[in-house]
Amino acid sequence: MEKKLLIEVEKKIITVRNKKVILDSDVAELYDVLTKEINQGVSNNPEKFPEGYVFELTEDEKNEVVKNFDHLQKLKFSPQLPKAFTEKGLYMLATILKSDQAVDTTIAIVEAYAKLKELSRVIVEVP
Repeated sequence: MEKKLLIEVEKKIITVRNKKVILDSDVAELYDVLTKEINQGVSNNPEKFPEGYVFELTEDEKNEVVKNFDHLQKLKFSPQLPKAFTEKGLYMLATILKSDQAVDTTIAIVEAYAKLKELSRVIVEVP
């Protein structure tokens, strides 16, 4: 896995509802597929995405992320409410997406979340 991809994944992780998530459009960009394909995968495999794995943003949440994250400006005029994938949801998504790009991206996602957990432990431990 290349470091550049890990950095790209880290940039896409945002906090919504006190959860670290990646929005469907960013997931699609990372996996080099259309957002529609990501959401079709979820719709076609509902058993893989129980509550807490993926959730739809409210209109207010969508407006908030558009306001606070420059890379999400493209969502401003979208009629669709974005879906947010939690870490668990991203792991399940990886079981659906099959390609060399998907393997590299999934590894980068795993590494990025592990790094976030390590950082949060270090921050908590510092007196």
